[in-house]
Amino acid sequence: MSDQGKGSASAGAGAPAPGSDTYKGWLFKWTNYLKGYQRRWFVLSNGLLSYYRTQAEMAHTCRGTINLATAHIDTEDACNIVLSSGGRTYHLKASTEVERQRWVTALELAKAKAIRMMNDQSGKDTAVQLGIMSEIQGTLKTLASKLDDLSTCNDLIAKHGAALQRSLSELEGLRVPVEGGEKIKAVNERATLFRITSNAMINACRDFLDLAESHSRRWQRILQYEREQRTHLEETIEQLAKQHNSLERAWREAPPLATNTADSPRAQKEEASDEDEDTEFFDAMEDSPAFITVAMSLSCNDLSGKELQPRRRRRSHIPDKPNYSLNLWSIMKNCIGKELSKIPMPVNFNEPLSMLQRLTEDLEYHELLDKAAKCESSLEQLCLVAAFSVSSYSTTVHRTAKPFNPLLGETYELDRLEDLGYRSLCEQVSHHPPAAAHHVLSQRGWTLWQEITIASKFRGKYLSIMPLGAIHLTFHASGNHYVWRKVTSTVHNIIVGKLWIDQSGDIEIVNHRTKETCQLKFSPYSYFSREVPRKVTGVVTDCDGQAHYILSGTWDDKIESAKIVHSSRGNSSSEGKQKTVYQTLSPKLLWKKYPLSENAENMYHFSSLALTLNELEEGVSMTDSRLRPDQRLMEAGRWDEANMEKQRLEEKQRAVRRRREAKASDALEEGEMNRRSSVDMMLQSGYQPIWFHKRTDPITGETNFVYKGGYWEAKERQDWSMCPDIF
Repeated sequence: MSDQGKGSASAGAGAPAPGSDTYKGWLFKWTNYLKGYQRRWFVLSNGLLSYYRTQAEMAHTCRGTINLATAHIDTEDACNIVLSSGGRTYHLKASTEVERQRWVTALELAKAKAIRMMNDQSGKDTAVQLGIMSEIQGTLKTLASKLDDLSTCNDLIAKHGAALQRSLSELEGLRVPVEGGEKIKAVNERATLFRITSNAMINACRDFLDLAESHSRRWQRILQYEREQRTHLEETIEQLAKQHNSLERAWREAPPLATNTADSPRAQKEEASDEDEDTEFFDAMEDSPAFITVAMSLSCNDLSGKELQPRRRRRSHIPDKPNYSLNLWSIMKNCIGKELSKIPMPVNFNEPLSMLQRLTEDLEYHELLDKAAKCESSLEQLCLVAAFSVSSYSTTVHRTAKPFNPLLGETYELDRLEDLGYRSLCEQVSHHPPAAAHHVLSQRGWTLWQEITIASKFRGKYLSIMPLGAIHLTFHASGNHYVWRKVTSTVHNIIVGKLWIDQSGDIEIVNHRTKETCQLKFSPYSYFSREVPRKVTGVVTDCDGQAHYILSGTWDDKIESAKIVHSSRGNSSSEGKQKTVYQTLSPKLLWKKYPLSENAENMYHFSSLALTLNELEEGVSMTDSRLRPDQRLMEAGRWDEANMEKQRLEEKQRAVRRRREAKASDALEEGEMNRRSSVDMMLQSGYQPIWFHKRTDPITGETNFVYKGGYWEAKERQDWSMCPDIF
């Protein structure tokens, strides 16, 4: 066996004592008879001994792992360690005997701890304790584990202490000076081992005391909190009981209806209304105690039953995402440089929503626009519009799956007129390039419309998604007209690693009536930057360019505004530009992201609005995304059937396009139109959107699709005869 590099291995600088949870250092590992021992970086953590060629490899490549719970630890000579686990034997060598003994001590401690953890796991009771009891038991186990560490260290101290005593006894009987030097060296090494083990025991004692002290204070706080919560709950229950009794008493004491009007239409209506109110009353008891008082006043004032109609309860869960494994790189490697919309993708990389529904998700925080419509100050209104523009990205932070590409002529409506005050309609108006038109009308004082064309490129390591097109927003009362555009989205780690998404670029929001602007900057994420990840900053200026508000936050959490009270010129930056220093008042929260639903990670990380978007509704158009069969099959977890249905729909769409192009070609041959108009028709596949038409925007000068009306009237009549059969 070769001893290459002997004497150069040592523990890493600052390596913890053997009694701690992690131990690192260099050891030599026997590889084969050609290469002999090779230097490797070993890491001992959580009962596992892992090794790497270099310390840098810890971030990405592990060369092997040994489970100490089932391993046998042995020593061959002064510097060697032999580990046997799973039928394999590992020969390791330290640079010195002291170094070898440090590793042996650490390995023995880790093995004892791993065995205890394994035994605890196998004997754990299947009934899982909830709440505070579970946390207390976990803490007690940690404390018990520290006590076991102390016991193990005590055994080792006894073992090394006995060896030290034997060495001292041998030293007393020495006669030869040379032999005395060797024994003295042995005594010194034993003393060193005794000191190392003692330090490990001291560290374990310190950990035990720190844990006991910190958790003692925490338990006191938790106990006080639980007492307060219990008192509050008892008071609430008592109040509800009193309200319930007063309602029952009022209902019993209510005068009966006059018998001479029992047969009148009004009496019959009131009897039906009483039944409805009674049913509604008990529903309200379960969901909202505050509604009880409202129900009393309604019954006493004899209001119409229509005001008692509850809001529709929309779904809050969808079937869990199946665990299908598929290699994205195997599909994407031949598509580098291509448009994403032209890449045939299985549903395994999709989420069960279409791009039209993702576009509708921009309305997740529509209340920002409701609030902005009431603003008297156009600058404050601009701050809220800026927060709304940022909020549309908050749902994308965990959403790395792509939505379904809409079929040409596909539509999606979101009718929230009764509860949220707006109606939204999207239509896929073009297929190559893919473009969708969107129109929203709110009864709370605003209208929003946009046409978005998605340009996307696969670059090998990442995917860039560039939305093209302007977003328009008008407020009815003031006439303020805002225009802005979206930033670039980038999906990273396409080849290897965990997918993650980032937003980067600038947004300029312009109020074309007052010429006020807001400049927003989405900072791209960088491993080397000290900036907060997903950072967004902005400044709101008037028509003269004077700054009035500073905006700051992150696109996945919140946006705040701070009013500027003074500005001054600061020092020049490294680029030679002079910085402006602003003094502001305390920041004010404009927008805060809603928390995701429970179990969101298994429901494609959908927000509360996204969970409702694919819920079936009565009376929608036959082209609505909710009725798309491959999307519904995917949501139900039937992915194999969804893939077959997706291929059928795409082939059907291609066949319709070929027929349109053939019709245009025939018209050219018959001389019914000139060559130029025929070519245009072929390029557009001869398709004309149903609910949108092209108009030149007077502000941007661009030609885009805007809503021409008629959809909601057709829905009222349930007349969809003009819609194509796309599904």
